[in-house]
Amino acid sequence: METRNVTVGQRVHGSWAGKRSAALKWAAFAAGAFLLAACSSTNDAGALTQAASSPLASQTLRSGDVVKVSFPGSPTLNTTQTIRPDGRISMEIVGEVMAAGLTPSDLEKDLLQRYSGQLVDKEVTVTVVSSSFPVFVSGAVIKPGKIDSDHPITALEAVMEAGGFDAERADTRAVVVIREEDGRSKNYTLNLQRVLDGKSTESFYLRPSDIIYVPQRFSWF
Repeated sequence: METRNVTVGQRVHGSWAGKRSAALKWAAFAAGAFLLAACSSTNDAGALTQAASSPLASQTLRSGDVVKVSFPGSPTLNTTQTIRPDGRISMEIVGEVMAAGLTPSDLEKDLLQRYSGQLVDKEVTVTVVSSSFPVFVSGAVIKPGKIDSDHPITALEAVMEAGGFDAERADTRAVVVIREEDGRSKNYTLNLQRVLDGKSTESFYLRPSDIIYVPQRFSWF
């Protein structure tokens, strides 16, 4: 009789512990899902292709960025400069020009207007030579944290900089990039397992302050 009571007690405790463990796992999973759901999410191929493009053409220029300004019709005006802490660059003839806060395309338009009286060939090209910016990697990676990059970097490269995926926990088919766009957070879900399997896929380039979240594979046990 005593042995039976102990056996029953062990079974009840084991059952309760199993349910409690499952409940905790579900709660953790639900919490992560809630946080991601708070941002708008997309798997749309067109949206992903646009978001994945190299950031150098559309990024907002910042202090410390190195830009090359080219005048095809007046090559003597060509210059390569680092945007100063005050956000400006110094240009021949027109003097100080605010560059920080503009995209390369916006800066081209501004310079074209400033040089309109001096240029025969109305063309100016602004190219970002280098730009240091931070991204953040979290979740099931070996060394989560902040990464500073001075060149275009893809989501997979950022994960590798963070020590790589945690092989026992990472869900490499549902990696999420969280990005601030137009005052809102947007999620882009990436299947990086395709790359790891050697399949052809478009690289997803990161933008300044992107957050890469590698979720854990969900299991009840």
